[in-house]
Amino acid sequence: MTQLTEKKRPPARSSYDPATPSALVSFMLRDWKEPPRALPDAIADAAVHAARRRALAALFPGEVLIIPTGHEKPRSNDTIYRFRPSSDFFYLTGNLEPDCVLVMEPRRGGHRAVLYVEPNPGRSDATFFTDRVKGELWVGPRLGVKQSRARFGVDECRPLGELHDAVDRRKGRAWRLLRGHAPALDALLPARDEDRAFATALSEMRLIKDKLELRELQTAIDATRRGFEDVIRALRGARSEREVEGVFHLRARTEGNDVGYGTIAASGRHACILHWTRNDGRLLPGDLLLLDAGVEGCSLYTADITRTLPLTGKFTPAQREIYELVAAAQDAAFARVRPGNDFLDPNRAAMRVLAKGLERLKILPMSAEEALREENQFYRRYSLHNVSHMLGLDVHDCAQARQQAYKLGKLKPGMVLTVEPGLYFQVDDLTVPAKYRGIGVRIEDDVTVTKTGMRNLSAKIPRTAADVEAWIARIWAASR
Repeated sequence: MTQLTEKKRPPARSSYDPATPSALVSFMLRDWKEPPRALPDAIADAAVHAARRRALAALFPGEVLIIPTGHEKPRSNDTIYRFRPSSDFFYLTGNLEPDCVLVMEPRRGGHRAVLYVEPNPGRSDATFFTDRVKGELWVGPRLGVKQSRARFGVDECRPLGELHDAVDRRKGRAWRLLRGHAPALDALLPARDEDRAFATALSEMRLIKDKLELRELQTAIDATRRGFEDVIRALRGARSEREVEGVFHLRARTEGNDVGYGTIAASGRHACILHWTRNDGRLLPGDLLLLDAGVEGCSLYTADITRTLPLTGKFTPAQREIYELVAAAQDAAFARVRPGNDFLDPNRAAMRVLAKGLERLKILPMSAEEALREENQFYRRYSLHNVSHMLGLDVHDCAQARQQAYKLGKLKPGMVLTVEPGLYFQVDDLTVPAKYRGIGVRIEDDVTVTKTGMRNLSAKIPRTAADVEAWIARIWAASR
């Protein structure tokens, strides 16, 4: 963020950039149409973001609250990753631009929302064509100061160059900074316990989704279903995991902002590696494909869905046994997603079903009861992860929330979580009968807690073994 605190930052230069003679500068600065005078319309949900800011302000009366969005990050040398704003900043503003900072300034009766943004000098400054990092002809126009105020419905917008002095003046007042997104601000303001509590409060605000969030999550989930169907359509000719990843990514970029996380396209033994994102394996007939993927919508809310697909269109008897055991565990977990239940209740129910099934299949070398004891947890040899995490703007949403409000807390209406049991039998695990080794199965759906139970937001994506086989057959038949 160093560049944001300077009054005038020189344009980015590299050894391969052409020289810019003064005559060219003079020529480039003249004979352009006047920019439009009309201000942009407000974003559709500006009132929702404003309500969130008021709710946050009510938690910290009299304190200055500073929420940066972050910056573009280098991928290699002078190439950068596609920018994605920090989740908390977007939650409070709806703004997708990099380098901005929201400052909530105390005033009588609440706070004044001040958004610091990059000005847009238009064609009045040579940087519009000389600056490869920020120049309008290189990366597109910035919104600008007045335009940002109108677009995002904040109380005031100011140029980013004023931020350093504005923050410096407030050092003597009560303030809180969301850290980890703006290094220069992190260096300017000493770290304090209040900052950690601020991040926690923001995470806990997002534990309960409003109507807008549920709508956007449903949009992302529906797009994800279409992405899975794209993959199924391509499976008959696909030869590699990387092809699967690419097919899904096309849907994510067509209907959304991106993928919400690195796509897991794990075939065969790779399905036994929980976060397999190398996706460099071959697709072999008779294997399973564990596809864990989610479209991140244009509003940045992401789906998180897993289906385990037989590459031939049909499960083998051994694969079906394991798949149906995982499906039964998911059913048991669904039944425990109810308001007032512990967040971990669905996990406990699923693990009991898995342990009983592992005992029945003679995989557990001890009884299910012994394996389930807290001091043992032997079942985790075959199922390392819990079945749920929160979902929203981040695939592992609300990660800064306190354990007593999240993992050790109660389920409440409006929460959105995954339900994703799995079994993974390593190829070299001698406790597992040979016919099951190398099989990895996970089934994952996204659900919201209602007043009386839960609603499966991904219910339209086929889930049972029979339905998955019929789904594949239907898509293949239609694409002949």
